[in-house]
Parts: sequence; structure tokens; C-alpha cells
Amino acid sequence: MTKAASAVADELADELAAAGVAGVHLAWADNNGIPRSRIVPVGGLAGAAVKGVGATSLFAVFDSHDAITYGHAGLATPSGDIRLVPVLERVRRLSGQPALAWAPARQLAADGSPWPYCQRTVLERALAEAGRRGLEFRAGYELEFTVAPADRPGSPGHPGPAYSPHALVGLDGIVSALLTGFAANGLEIGQLHAEYGASQLELSLAATDPLSAADDQLLARQTIHAAAHAHGLAVSFAPLVGLGAAGNGWHLHTSVSRQGRNLLSGEGRPSGEGAAYVGGLLRDLPALTAVTAPSVPSTLRLRPGFFAGAYSFWGVENREAPLRYVPGSKLLGPDHANVELKTSDASANPYLALAVVLAAGMAGIEDGAELPEPIGQDPGGWTEEERAARGVALLPASPQEQDAALLASPRVSGALGEELLGAFRAVRASDAQWAAERSLEEIVDAHRWRY
Repeated sequence: MTKAASAVADELADELAAAGVAGVHLAWADNNGIPRSRIVPVGGLAGAAVKGVGATSLFAVFDSHDAITYGHAGLATPSGDIRLVPVLERVRRLSGQPALAWAPARQLAADGSPWPYCQRTVLERALAEAGRRGLEFRAGYELEFTVAPADRPGSPGHPGPAYSPHALVGLDGIVSALLTGFAANGLEIGQLHAEYGASQLELSLAATDPLSAADDQLLARQTIHAAAHAHGLAVSFAPLVGLGAAGNGWHLHTSVSRQGRNLLSGEGRPSGEGAAYVGGLLRDLPALTAVTAPSVPSTLRLRPGFFAGAYSFWGVENREAPLRYVPGSKLLGPDHANVELKTSDASANPYLALAVVLAAGMAGIEDGAELPEPIGQDPGGWTEEERAARGVALLPASPQEQDAALLASPRVSGALGEELLGAFRAVRASDAQWAAERSLEEIVDAHRWRY
């Protein structure tokens, strides 16, 4: 860090201290999508910005249950340290936790050089490649989560009905806290409502550049948790909170432009490079899902009939499709066109999820990937013969199937890099081994509060 940048960090620390901030979260997400952090005193922010804060390199091989796996040769011993360096331009004072601020952290090697297991760096690498190809991306998340009284986590947080305004009357406190807290933390909400699932809420984040979208997703979690705590509630972002319940998807919307023109714009469906982009996502959808919905509960969520995307296909405004094309219109304008990935949830690291989506889509553009005709129905009601005739297959339904799909796609696995791919696979194998000894109910229960 230059002296000028160090001075900026000092000035920022002084401003935060004057506002009553005592400490700063240095936050990142691990390979299970679980947020991790170190808090530094506000007076130590400038030092952290220059030299980083120490952490074990083994965070890259923590599994979803905080067990450490040594199954990856690159991180096979308890020795090793990394440095967490705050991204100063993203520092935010937390309105719901006024004594604290928040910043995403880069993970560097102990000597300050790039560390191949840093997920944020993987996304930065994908965006650099997009720039070389003359492509620009925008991304935004829809976040579904379940609410419950903190002292009675098995009780419903709201009575329903779905999408009803009076369902939220009893949650007026948290609704107000979310609206004001998101605005104060620099997060723009598109909408907030009572969702379809029991005790479920959803809010959408405004689309932005992919790196900011990943940062925003982590900051949104912190904001939601704080608002819930302040109002006696607990929130679950888990992919599944009950075997018969609607799951929590964190749907990922992306669009791609060249020279200011949205390539996904079209008359009812994308064409040209936009069609190739969606075709690339469809081609690699099984491997993408292994990264964007990687947990054991993720595979349980992907069921036909639940708007979760159990089969590999795309559709125009088809909410059962894992790839849902959202066209522009005269009212919304051509730039509104985007594609929604529904096989995405909170167990995905947001930086990795966006990196592999961009990689698969860019490869589709480069290869001219074909996009078949869209499907407007739910293939779950078709016969096997009908699905086979349209090239529709079930997405991977187990950790083993997801691992095979990931290895089968050099585009998706290559986007992670050899070292991070090895750590990611080791973590997934550790999770699978843990789950093999437990019932489905135990698996769902154990993940409910992890994210």
C-alpha cells in the first residue's frame, strides 16, 4: 500500500471513530458460503490495510460444520498463515450495529502476494478476462429467508398468507429496520415481501457490477441478521428449513453488454451473442450448480414443482426453469433483459458463484453455444421419453454427482483454478461424508442456522 493510500486509511479510521465506531469487521465467505470475519479495533484499521490481519490458511478447508479437512494436498497440515486486507472503498458503518463497521477482505499470502484460494480474487480474474473480451456484466441477487421468534425457533415468524400485506403486520419492526438499514448501509432494495414458503420473506438487491454484487450479498446478510436480532427474531438463509417446506433460493440475475448494448435484449428471446451466453450457461448448468448450490441441503431443495429448478433447461419467464430468461419490454426498456439462475442459494460463495457463471457464459459467447427452443412447461410432469426428446435431464442430485459434473466441465473447474478447485472438492467430500451417517432431518436441522 502506498503512503497516500495509508493516509486514506488513517482518515477513514478517524471518521469512523468520530461517528462512534469501535471496530471493523473484515469479512469474507468460505467455500461453504458461510461468512467469516475478524474484528479489528477502529484504531487498527490503517495497520490492517497496510499489513493485513493474520488468519489460518485452513479456512479454505473448513467444511459446513467447522470441521477441518486435510483431504487437499495443498493444505494438508495445520501450518500456514494468510493476511486479511480490508477493501477500504467498501467500508460501511453498520446502521444496525452502530459500534461496528464492515468491509470485505482480500486474502493474501503471508508475504503479501496473491493467494490462490482467495475467492474474491477468482472473481476479479474473471472480470479482468471479461474486460479483455470487451464485455461488461451486471448482477443482482434475490434473497429468500425464513423468520422465527428467537426464543421459539420452531414457531412461525408470520402467519401468511403468501405475498399478503397483513402477513407482515406482526413483522413491522424488522421490515422497517430492513428498509432503513439497507439504505443506511448503501444497499438498494428493489422490493421486499412475504414469500410463498411458510414464514418466508424475500428481498431483491439492485443490479450492479459483479464484484459489488458479491460484496453486497455478504453485507445484506449482516444487515438482515442484525435487524432480526434487534426485534427478537432469528433468520435462516439455509437452502431448506424443513423437508416439506419451500426452500430458500438466492436467485442470481446476470446480464451482459458489449459497447453499452445489452446482448440479452431481443424479441421475446435473446439472439446472437446473447443467445450464446445463455447457451453457455445451459451447457454447463450441472457444473455451475455444483458451485452455486453446493451443499447437501441444496440437492434436497432442487425438487420438481417447487420453482427451484430440478431439471436442466431454460424458459422465458418460466419460474420452474433453472435458467429463467427475463425479457425487456417497452415499459421496462431493453436493458432490463437478464437471465435468472434459480439453482443458487446461500451455501454458495458469492464470488465463486459469479465467477463460474461469467466463465461459462463467456465461453458460450466464444464458442457460439447453441440455445435450444425454450420450454414453457414443468418437465417434471412429462414422461422420461418426453424429457429425453427435448434433451431435459435431472440436475445432479447428490454430492457425488455434483463432483462428477464439476470435473466434467473444464470451463467451470478451470475458472476456480487448480488449487482452489482442490480445496473446494475436499470440503464437499467432507460434507458428504458427514451427511452419509445422518438422516435427512438431521442434515436439514444441522444447516438451518449456518449461513
